[in-house]
Amino acid sequence: MDPKDKRPAEWPDLDAEGLLRRLTEAGVDFVVIGGIAMLLHGSARLTRDLDIVFAADEGNLEALGAVLVELDARLREIAEDVPFVPDAGTLRNVQLLTLDTAAGWLDVHRDVDGAPRYAVLRRHAERMDLGGFSVLVASPDDMIAMKLAAGKPVDLIDVEELRAIKRLRRRSLPM
Repeated sequence: MDPKDKRPAEWPDLDAEGLLRRLTEAGVDFVVIGGIAMLLHGSARLTRDLDIVFAADEGNLEALGAVLVELDARLREIAEDVPFVPDAGTLRNVQLLTLDTAAGWLDVHRDVDGAPRYAVLRRHAERMDLGGFSVLVASPDDMIAMKLAAGKPVDLIDVEELRAIKRLRRRSLPM
């Protein structure tokens, strides 16, 4: 069954693969977190957005900003028409942007509570092949730390699922 078939009617369409492919092709340095990371680790969790943590060096801000402009990124859930350009200048000054793009909802984080600094998060991340390209996905341990820091009921459920995924992985490792 297509996961979209289980999605509540009010959820927007999300082309997570398309978003990830565009970010990767543009050379953006990022790590996938959130619900898509849960799915890539083997969860059956539903999600309505893609969450990434980005490297904050100037070249990466330029690359990420260019992709966001191409995707016609707009501030999500802002009723007024406020001037907004999701470029490197904007990214330099934010911790989190929740965006609506041509490919669906995208949340870009500079830092996340519970996560190590970006260089460590990236070093711990797992490279996953998505068929023709690959992305870095936050490790289960870093995901658990972020979920515990967030502390919402859904996050605590995710923590238990991530712990179960880790146990299953340990059992399936060749001896």
